[in-house]
Amino acid sequence: MKFLQPRSSSVTREFAGQSGARPVISAHPGGAVAVPTRAPAPAPSPAPRDLEAVESKDGLYICLISAHGLIRGENPELGRDADTGGQVLYVLELARALSRHPAVDRVELITRQILSTNVAPEYGDHLEQLTDKAWIVRVPFGPHRYLHKESLWPYLPQLVDNALLHFRQLGRVPDVVHGHYPDAGVVGLRLGKLLGSPVIYTGHSLGRVKRQRLIENGMSAKTIENRYNITRRINAEESVLEGADLVIASTSQEVAEQYGLYNANATRRMVVNAPGVNLDRFRPPKRMEQFSFSEEIDRFLNTPKKPLILAVQRPDERKNLAGLIRAYGENEELRERANLALLIGARDDLADLGKAQRAVINEMLYLIDRYDLYGRVAYPKDHTPEEVAEVYRLAARRHGVFVNPALTEPFGLTLIEAAASGLPVVATNDGGPGEIVEKCRNGVLVDPLDTSDIADGLLDVLSDSAEWRRRSRAGVRGAEAFFSWTGHAKRYLKDVNRIRRKRPMTPAAPPARMVLADRLLVCDIDNTLIGDHSASEEFASWLEANRDRVAFGVASGRSLKSALGILSRWSIPAPDLLITSVGSEIHYGRGRPVEDLEWRRRIDHEWDRAGLERSLRFVPGLRLQPKQHQRPHKLSYFVDEDDWQGIANLRRHIRDSGLRATVIYSHQEYLDVLPARASKGGAVKHVTQRWGFTPGQLLVAGDSGNDALMLKAAERAVIVSNFSPELRRLSGREGIYFAEASHARGILEGIEHFRFLDAVDRDPKTGSQAKVQ
Repeated sequence: MKFLQPRSSSVTREFAGQSGARPVISAHPGGAVAVPTRAPAPAPSPAPRDLEAVESKDGLYICLISAHGLIRGENPELGRDADTGGQVLYVLELARALSRHPAVDRVELITRQILSTNVAPEYGDHLEQLTDKAWIVRVPFGPHRYLHKESLWPYLPQLVDNALLHFRQLGRVPDVVHGHYPDAGVVGLRLGKLLGSPVIYTGHSLGRVKRQRLIENGMSAKTIENRYNITRRINAEESVLEGADLVIASTSQEVAEQYGLYNANATRRMVVNAPGVNLDRFRPPKRMEQFSFSEEIDRFLNTPKKPLILAVQRPDERKNLAGLIRAYGENEELRERANLALLIGARDDLADLGKAQRAVINEMLYLIDRYDLYGRVAYPKDHTPEEVAEVYRLAARRHGVFVNPALTEPFGLTLIEAAASGLPVVATNDGGPGEIVEKCRNGVLVDPLDTSDIADGLLDVLSDSAEWRRRSRAGVRGAEAFFSWTGHAKRYLKDVNRIRRKRPMTPAAPPARMVLADRLLVCDIDNTLIGDHSASEEFASWLEANRDRVAFGVASGRSLKSALGILSRWSIPAPDLLITSVGSEIHYGRGRPVEDLEWRRRIDHEWDRAGLERSLRFVPGLRLQPKQHQRPHKLSYFVDEDDWQGIANLRRHIRDSGLRATVIYSHQEYLDVLPARASKGGAVKHVTQRWGFTPGQLLVAGDSGNDALMLKAAERAVIVSNFSPELRRLSGREGIYFAEASHARGILEGIEHFRFLDAVDRDPKTGSQAKVQ
């Protein structure tokens, strides 16, 4: 499967930062490999059906998005860094659970493709199958190397575009898009708008809460901003909360106290649906069970038979590992009663870790030495997910306790894993653990900023054998009753069906047709589509008969409102694509068309509208058109041919003024001044690349000078017979057909001439149909 990086270097309003150079993508046996090059990106391939899509399309197609990339189905590297915590396990288990439901036809977890020797090679594989109906789909965006989530923001527009290409190659539009964490939430929101799909958002952790807790823990606001780009993250969260159709929280506390800190009023669109736990992996210890990983724990300990205080967390300062060690080191009774085991992610060499993770582990080692905890604390360097599940059972066998002392915990999946394993818990009183402990009745809550309270909570659990056994049994029952993935998936799909009923989407509805159609027809409006009522009626009939295959677009000098109005009056079917204001604006869909913000930001480059208006104010022969004909990226003039000095002189005047613009002269009386990157031709090229149409799948039609760049940019173009004189110079140009019929009949004549519905790309060497990559 071939992915093509979009050539635009701009970033939509939802994405902070600036895009870097975008590499072209070439095919690779293990997926798509980014190959840096200065050559322009070739046109995307047609839509192959090579992704093992199931034959039945009666069920739901659910697209989950988690952007950072270190996600794999086998042996996920939980705790490798701050980005590989509970969210990774959450999205994997959610994908599997949804795929097991009979109402679901396909589940995809879209994430970033990473091609680097610093990570395992499977992170470069395009596809990884999780179940018979669930896949991880890795798409390239940004550099080859692994990047932490805070560094991904400038590259997110590439994820949007390559996800669109993926849907086109699959030949299917998601019934729902679900973004996890704010970066993927922004991507999901943008895809939802472009595709007409409902959008779900799960934040996992929230920027405002994180900033608040780090400040309470002594970190300065400046340091937080520099390290986490927290303002950008919070702004993104506000945007996603405002636009998502559904927000899934894990606890009622998360809704009331954490999301309540945000300005966006999403309360009515929020539901509480606690994540589940894999009860096959997490279970109480069996009577005669042997624990192979106990050797890795016990080699650190002088008296390994003591109860085990177990912490499973990634090396992140928010997880408060230092507070836990201080609580243990400062309490003599606790040190005598139990050992401490710290599973804080896999690591080969501290030097390979990020600065923040290295700092957390260095502080851990310092505190172990300061309190002389050698022989009492175990901190193995490596472990698999299966070994983590085993350690829960080992701690339960030794009548230990699980501890989560995080400064704030949106949910606390490890607490449910411990409960299902029969291990009582001590947990932070900030966030979701309160609801887990309330349901499971298997532990106590503590103040994470008070080391004495943490120690007292641990002693409370460890000191009463009868109460320990009661909590152990209650935790197992509670995990099964309230926190299974089967129950989560059932509640999830009930909410999906509810939001889909509110926002119905049929496969043939725009803008989804931009994904599903295998042809794109783009026509000028005035004097091309319209001008002859009987011809327009014939065209409308042809379009309705072929709408399952053809995405229909218009390209006009009119504004969006004017274009929609005139098409309605002439009974032209609503277009899937609207290129308006002479190519300076692009929208998709009907009813409430969605603007292509990537195009707006792209053409804004070096656009000085005020400067151009001042420069052209006293040019002879130009008169500014009324206000209703002006647009943010378009200056429109009337031309007096007796007074003006010609378009070549005008372009020279603009250059001499130190300005850049595209100048379009049409009908021998109108002049439009646009950004240097804007035109109908540029807009059509942008659209075809973004949505994956090949040159052979595109046909354009026009009649005047403002269509010239569009006509020249396409491999197949029709000029209707009632064309304006300025198009005569295109006569004889390869790929341009001058129709004998006028207006819309000329379009139909061109469609027949090019055998548009039969056209395929041909190999330039053999003449045979090009092979789909």
